[in-house]
Amino acid sequence: MTFYDQKFGNGTIAKKPALTPKSTSTSPVQAKAAQSVASSPKFVQRRATLAYGALLTFSFLYYARPEDFIPGMAIIPVGKISGGLALAGLLLSWARLKTKMPLVIKLVLVLFVHMCLTVPFAFWRGGAFQVVRDDFSKAVIVALLISMIVGSMDDLRRLLWVQAVSVSVMTIASIIIHPQTSLTGQYRLWGLGGVFSNPNDFAINIAINFPLCLAFFYATKGILKKVLWGGALLFLLYGVIATYSRSGLIAMVICFMICVWEFGIRGKRPQVVAAAIFVVMLGLGVGLTKPNYTARIKTLVEGGEVENSGDHGSLDARRELLMESIRVSLHHPIFGVGPGNFQAITESWHVTHNTYTELSSEAGLPALALFLTIIVLTFRNLKHVSKSAAFETDPQLRLFTSALRAGMFAYIVGAAFASTTYNLFPYFMVGYVAALYRIGLSAEPEPVQSKPTGNGSLSASKGLPYKNRQPSLARTY
Repeated sequence: MTFYDQKFGNGTIAKKPALTPKSTSTSPVQAKAAQSVASSPKFVQRRATLAYGALLTFSFLYYARPEDFIPGMAIIPVGKISGGLALAGLLLSWARLKTKMPLVIKLVLVLFVHMCLTVPFAFWRGGAFQVVRDDFSKAVIVALLISMIVGSMDDLRRLLWVQAVSVSVMTIASIIIHPQTSLTGQYRLWGLGGVFSNPNDFAINIAINFPLCLAFFYATKGILKKVLWGGALLFLLYGVIATYSRSGLIAMVICFMICVWEFGIRGKRPQVVAAAIFVVMLGLGVGLTKPNYTARIKTLVEGGEVENSGDHGSLDARRELLMESIRVSLHHPIFGVGPGNFQAITESWHVTHNTYTELSSEAGLPALALFLTIIVLTFRNLKHVSKSAAFETDPQLRLFTSALRAGMFAYIVGAAFASTTYNLFPYFMVGYVAALYRIGLSAEPEPVQSKPTGNGSLSASKGLPYKNRQPSLARTY
């Protein structure tokens, strides 16, 4: 071969290679690109936003109950749709969420598994299965969604705002629509439906939401907004009295005392203490103008045989139900008689009117132990948030930590006089506190890394002494 051939070829015309049809299958590069898009932060953020929006809608539907005001809305399962969307959004973004499931939520899931295990041993299996599927499963989903989806103080504040406004509006609407309902010779305020339909549950919900409204009263700016929140607080106080609920009154008294301590004494707001004294005097005045209400409160001390109390033996009947629920718990200590089966096995067709013995009698002592552990861990989370550095620097975190602590105290007291095991609002509170703890943890300053020095001692980096490092919320409850 000559130099010319090496340089320019041998003069022959090379055939053009035949064109091959493009493959319709996705190449590895394209698949990897699609996967990277699906797992990108923006894509995951859109899923999380969808889940949060659905959760916000579900909370509004549960507390505001628009189906009580809008004709025909009751036949549309909007609550199930929004709850399903929130759960779907959480599951779709689960792999990319950098959120560790709190221990308290894991225990809620363990409680749900135990509830499922009780169904085969239930007195009425069909009824127990229906209660677990239709009622308690929603409570578990609510606690899981709130703890995993709510990622900032603004997100948590919106959820709390929806709940506080909804309960306030429902209280005012109940006072207007049902101002007087004759019942056993007295007048009691009944809610419009759902969780508000029973006066005792209604009063406990009012007590739980009272500190949230108080927190928004101090968190909001503007005279008009403060007047609206102040009016809501007065309506909530009157609502508890108007329900004639003794359990609601006890829960409100405890909540009121915690609010005075948290917002007034600990928060260094002397006006709260002055307002509390005024409210107590006003409440005593309102109570004295209602002789039937005063007689009903006397039954807490003197028993149910007080004239014009309207008790009609309900206090004695509840005492007997309490003793019967304890007996059932001792006879069925592991699995109980099945969720929702206490009424059937005792043939009294009344609930226990006590959340704690309802759990032990219907789901066994392990369920009660799990529930109490969940409550203890929730209070421990609040305690750790109160000791964090973010608590000292973030006014919103301080306000809503105090509000949720007062609300939890109201709940544990009210739960001793009402059956709330399968209601959603206790698990809303558990989810709120779990989210608040995680928010406080993320707001903590990063711990300073200590480096060994030449003499073997530890010295803090970034020029800070080792002893001045802030304690972190490293533990997860």
